[in-house]
Amino acid sequence: MENIELHKVVFSIKELPATGLPEIVLCGRSNVGKSSFINSLFNKKNLAKTSSTPGKTRSINYFLVNNAYFLVDLPGYGFAKASKTDKEKWERLINDYFKASKNIFLAVHLVDSRHTPTALDVTMNNYLASEKIKTLVVLTKADKLNQAEKSKAAKQTTAIFPQIEINVNSFFYSSVSGTGHKEVMNFFKKSLQQH
Repeated sequence: MENIELHKVVFSIKELPATGLPEIVLCGRSNVGKSSFINSLFNKKNLAKTSSTPGKTRSINYFLVNNAYFLVDLPGYGFAKASKTDKEKWERLINDYFKASKNIFLAVHLVDSRHTPTALDVTMNNYLASEKIKTLVVLTKADKLNQAEKSKAAKQTTAIFPQIEINVNSFFYSSVSGTGHKEVMNFFKKSLQQH
């Protein structure tokens, strides 16, 4: 059983924990289901606060897993109702985090499987590729798709993110049904061993 706890909530780059532990960073649109992903992956009900209001996470949240690595939850991007100042503040915090952290060994990019990846998803994906950060693309809300829709989503996503291969470095995931849970966990473990 994985042991996970909220270690630190960071609102400014000066507050980043200097532990030197490896980091898995979670990024995605503000309503992609990051909190549900964390809660279901580690089988904890209210570890990450889920909200009916997208864009609620305005901080970088560090979760300590097995005292071995951090799961770092970044603020969601692309939240329409956020003010321009807020958006700029979040963007700066995310950019600063990527520049400041020397411990990222994996980025988990969450994309809503029901929709074509947005321009912001593409920007994030290109950024991770340009920084040569190993990336796992997780297609969330997979329980809402039937087989034909899944197949279409897989085609669409691989056309837009040519470096991904479904069931290799990209998995369908459902916080509701548990689809993809085992695959994502195994990917984490393997990446940690290779780090």
